[in-house]
Amino acid sequence: MRTENCLIELGTEELPPKALKSLGEAFAQQFELALSSANLPFGSVNWFAAPRRLAVYVSDLAESQEDKTVEKRGPAVSAAFDADGNPTKAAQGWARGNGIDIADAERLVTDKGEWLLHKAHVAGQSISALLEGLVNQTISKLPIPKPMRWGSYSTQFIRPVHTLCALYGSEVINITALGLSSGRTVQGHRFHGEARFELDHADNYAKALEAQYVIADFNARKDKTRQILEDAAAELSLTPDYDEELLEEIASLVEWPVVLKAGFDEGFLSVPKEALIYTMKDDQKYVPLLDANGDLVNTFLFISNIESKDPTQVVSGNEKVIRPRLADAEFFYNSDRKVSLESRLDSLASVLFQKQLGTLKEKSERISLLSGFIAKKINANEENASRAGLLAKTDLMSNMVMEFPDVQGVMGKYYALNDGEDTDVAQALYEQYLPRFAGDTLPSNGVSAAVALADKLDTLAGIFGIGQLPKGDKDPFALRRAAIGVLRIITELSLPLDLNDLVEKAIDVYGDKLSNKDTKTQVVDFVLGRFNALLQDQQVAIDVIQSVAAKRPTKPSDYLARVNAVAQFKALEESEALAAANKRVANILSKQKVDTGTSVNIETALLTEESEKALYEALVASEQKVTSALAQQDYTLILTTLATLREAIDSFFDNVMVMAEDEAVKQNRLALLTLLRQLFLTTADISILAKS
Repeated sequence: MRTENCLIELGTEELPPKALKSLGEAFAQQFELALSSANLPFGSVNWFAAPRRLAVYVSDLAESQEDKTVEKRGPAVSAAFDADGNPTKAAQGWARGNGIDIADAERLVTDKGEWLLHKAHVAGQSISALLEGLVNQTISKLPIPKPMRWGSYSTQFIRPVHTLCALYGSEVINITALGLSSGRTVQGHRFHGEARFELDHADNYAKALEAQYVIADFNARKDKTRQILEDAAAELSLTPDYDEELLEEIASLVEWPVVLKAGFDEGFLSVPKEALIYTMKDDQKYVPLLDANGDLVNTFLFISNIESKDPTQVVSGNEKVIRPRLADAEFFYNSDRKVSLESRLDSLASVLFQKQLGTLKEKSERISLLSGFIAKKINANEENASRAGLLAKTDLMSNMVMEFPDVQGVMGKYYALNDGEDTDVAQALYEQYLPRFAGDTLPSNGVSAAVALADKLDTLAGIFGIGQLPKGDKDPFALRRAAIGVLRIITELSLPLDLNDLVEKAIDVYGDKLSNKDTKTQVVDFVLGRFNALLQDQQVAIDVIQSVAAKRPTKPSDYLARVNAVAQFKALEESEALAAANKRVANILSKQKVDTGTSVNIETALLTEESEKALYEALVASEQKVTSALAQQDYTLILTTLATLREAIDSFFDNVMVMAEDEAVKQNRLALLTLLRQLFLTTADISILAKS
């Protein structure tokens, strides 16, 4: 069967830069699904996305579907003919519907009976007949939250569409989509290229556009943007300050990236660099430059969409644009420093944190109390933690943060230092929101950690306390992120904190504001649930997590230590047999309704079999080591010690009848198994590791 490479392109007005990549990926994904659903063979599907176009390129696309034979079963033979052998109305209707005579029908014989059968040959439809439906189906499934209409068209899309190119090899496939008829017309670069030109073959799409000053491949354009930024910065012996998100947004704004260098008045560098960087990157999509010490310099890079004959004019224009933004930042910074953070506390009373939970001032007072409580537990400076907690939200009332919200916390640090606050207090204001996302840095000291934990725990306790638990993907107060932040701070900084204590204190400082009586249990369970999800993301086996979760340790550092120990235990040769034995023991004790939480009394005089004597001696020896290791929370040593019991356990089950006729002997053997179970449960429920 003939195959050709196929290109579909929508030529548009400038697409939203933050949505461009997702639109391109969705275009390819949905078109691939449509092709698969239509049973059209193809090789691969690639996507293109630039500010004024979305396209998919399909390699080795078959010109039609495969022909197929469809079996259409009719009525049972017993119902298809009357007593005289004449076809019934049911049989005649079935034959007529299939366009055949009854005499042409075949028979399908199974062990359940015999039916009439028609094997219909269905010719595959051509790509010409199918493509319009596939394209329109794909367009309808693109992630477009706010479609728009344009001109006299009744169709809707994210931006006006001006051209529709549909090529199968060099052949135009006639389709209609978004009110347009297809052709081979493609838009060039808005300034450097032809307004529109004819594309001769699907394979020449990227090359033809590059000749028109358009790099249509999104990733190629992003890589070129990265390279020219790095090269330009290297020439200046500076480092460009950008992340992937900014790079992708810049690449979504231009079709032909050209790097240019500009500058601003050195006097603006007296403003904290974070504020300047924020306005350059977020507002203008410029790339700031840092020196070897990480300090901002007054030179920056930006990406233009044109190769100007007079780049100095472009540079000058961009310098004029950035100057008033930096002047605003300078003005806000200087005016804010005239007012201390402490004096802004009362103004927080005018801002609601949450209607039922009170104002930001009340939240600050709670954070202060909770920060001091946590600081004392981790041997950090309690006074500084309480002070930092009280001032934590005051920079929200500054002009700078009101204008540039992303610098909250950052400006708190600078203003605190300006006010003469302790350096740990200032640093805590800066680090209170850490970690903000996966992989983000953590608070750098105990005071900062106490404030960061207090802020997150106050939110968790408060929102759960009024019954507004997150549901599905709805989490307006970012409780999941807060929970993960709490866990990362405690575990990665190895803090000796118990969630029960923290949540209880967080609830206590709310006074009578909370109405949910199950707040403590729900918050702790919620945080532990996020811990389990976090561990799964780190590729920890689910049965390892479940074995520890069964014990419900509420100290995150302790929880993690147990998980690591069980993971190491699972890798031992003895683990599978010991897990199976634990499962067997658990089942026996459960059926006999033995409480494993009670103290065990084993009568040595009732131990008559050699195997049960050997198990008892091994358990006693292990118990001493386990008790010592448990005091050090050395769960790896505990499980390594218990792994040596395998031979004794195997021998016991091979040679000893637990359910002895003598009740005293039976109870004594159950006590022996209870001790075994208790020793393993000091770390986790190892029985969960057993293969079902």
